[in-house]
Amino acid sequence: MARVRLIGPEPVTVPELAGRTVQPDEVVEVPDGRFDAYVCQPTTWESVEEPKGPEPKKTAARPQKEG
Repeated sequence: MARVRLIGPEPVTVPELAGRTVQPDEVVEVPDGRFDAYVCQPTTWESVEEPKGPEPKKTAARPQKEG
């Protein structure tokens, strides 16, 4: 999950976070897919930790054929 900080002057209630009230200067975790919806509001939120890229898919190696 990504993390953002509330930089607005007053607490805000965030319905997406189960109606949680976030205080000024508080850091909260947000779903990676919604990160852009927060940081596109630069007077309210700032990025603390960006979403991590997709995990590389792990596949089992095939045994090599001999001969």
